[in-house]
Amino acid sequence: MSYRLVISEKPSVAMAYANVLGATNRKDGYLEGGGWRVSWCVGHLAGLADADAYNPDYAKWRYDDLPILPEPWQMVVSKDKKKQFDVLKSLMNRADVDYLVNGCDAGREGELIFQRVYDLAGCRKPVKRLWISSMEDTAIRTGFQTMKGAEEYRNICMAAVCRAQADWLIGM
Repeated sequence: MSYRLVISEKPSVAMAYANVLGATNRKDGYLEGGGWRVSWCVGHLAGLADADAYNPDYAKWRYDDLPILPEPWQMVVSKDKKKQFDVLKSLMNRADVDYLVNGCDAGREGELIFQRVYDLAGCRKPVKRLWISSMEDTAIRTGFQTMKGAEEYRNICMAAVCRAQADWLIGM
């Protein structure tokens, strides 16, 4: 049997999706049923690494070290969210998962949350985008029937990446 994996931004949204899709079997960190697996990110699972990841000398702030311009940018998984990241990574890379659905919140941050996990998991499977603004069952059903390819939202994701990197740089 093959599955489609839906990833939401938070557990409560995953439960709403799972209810509509018929994924009622609870597993560790996800739900399953009807050819669907539904899991969640618990918000920002991954983020930009702190400055000391690039150079241990940056652990102690010195004006003379500025500007710090990472190349390439490094990502890290939050320690308190590593278990859920590991669940997602395992699910994303299972041979019986045909494609993923980005069911994170519709907007720039939802794109970023999903993309960071996707990239860090080393996943290369096709992605469809669920873009809804209502958690009503009918809106969820309609959203799943009208999903588009993730590439149509690529610019929104890149805007989020730019904003996150600018925040990091200005924070220095």
